[in-house]
Amino acid sequence: MKLIHTADWHLGQTFHGQERHVEHQAFLTWLLDTLDSRRPDALLIAGDIFDVVNPSLRAQQLLYDFIVTAHERLPRLEIVMIAGNHDSGSRIELPAPLMQRLHTHARGRVSWQDDGRLDAEHLLIPLHDAKGDVGAWCLALPFLRPAEVTGGGIDDYVAGIARVHRELIDAARAERRAGQALIAMSHAHLQGASVSENSERPIVIGGEESLPASLFPEDIAYVALGHLHRPQQVGEARIRYSGTPLPMDFSESNYPHQVVEVTLDGERLAGIESLPIPRAVELRRVGPLPLDGALSELERLDEDATLERERWPWLEVRVDLDAPCPDLRARIEAALDGKPLRLLRIHTRFPDAQRSDGAKRVTLDSLGPRALFKRAWQERYGSPPTAAILSDFDDLLQTLHDAEDLEP
Repeated sequence: MKLIHTADWHLGQTFHGQERHVEHQAFLTWLLDTLDSRRPDALLIAGDIFDVVNPSLRAQQLLYDFIVTAHERLPRLEIVMIAGNHDSGSRIELPAPLMQRLHTHARGRVSWQDDGRLDAEHLLIPLHDAKGDVGAWCLALPFLRPAEVTGGGIDDYVAGIARVHRELIDAARAERRAGQALIAMSHAHLQGASVSENSERPIVIGGEESLPASLFPEDIAYVALGHLHRPQQVGEARIRYSGTPLPMDFSESNYPHQVVEVTLDGERLAGIESLPIPRAVELRRVGPLPLDGALSELERLDEDATLERERWPWLEVRVDLDAPCPDLRARIEAALDGKPLRLLRIHTRFPDAQRSDGAKRVTLDSLGPRALFKRAWQERYGSPPTAAILSDFDDLLQTLHDAEDLEP
């Protein structure tokens, strides 16, 4: 059997306020052509299909047009997709009955039976080979929110996740027959994996989001992961993040972007190949440099003047300043006059001033919400917050993260 593993499409993402429809459409067109030429048996989409839980109609149209076209081109192709932390699990599952007619399986949430056991049948998806026989079982694990895996005597988030994995793997082992592989798909942050600089929202607030790779025992032939944007393996070749198809931030401008082709021979992993994704729109990053140096480098930029405007590269300029420069944007735009570039961001950096007591200056940008809360509590009450107070803060912050994209 042959599978294609991809993740973190983030359809509908805006890039510093600019929509990226052209880039996402180019990726999906390339993916359709790749499926057509490579002829896999299944496509795995490991979460964060959309960028927000309430995606635009245009973003949804991209997904469903892709599914319909993929089915028209490859009627046997099976697609399995799970919800990520950016997705609404209910929204992902809503059209499931219709998508099943297109051999597409969407899993957004876990559920529990009346006796307290996991509804494992819902998460186990048979994958068929070219002969129509079941060649593998996909353990489709959507992003597990704390409220879904705690309760019923289990209050610890990581323990709840371990329970879900254990019960699902036991059910898969009981279901499969000799020669059938087990494939796990999950949207999670595994311990030891490399995180992007700026663009990844924490999955769970409070430092509990990193999960051990030991959750996936050796009889699982391949683990298709989503969430982290850098393509990478975690410890073993069989446990992989495919990474994002597009750079989500200028910090990812030098990442390779890929999908992963996975070949199975019966129950075992036979081969892995990275398939590079061509970049429809380039990212340019200038600096950090003093202003004169940044302006000189901008003037030297030589871009393809034949590109259509929608394909002009995105540009970030990072400038070191000694003092505020009121006409900074005007000077940068003047240096870019006539160049086929789209200026998205100007990032300024000033020398680290020292406070009178010798301590390094702390800014809001250098503190996350949790650290800021701890400092405020310390200053207000004269002692650090207790573990219980921090836990309550983490729960509140997680609730805000989950709800923020529902705002109109």
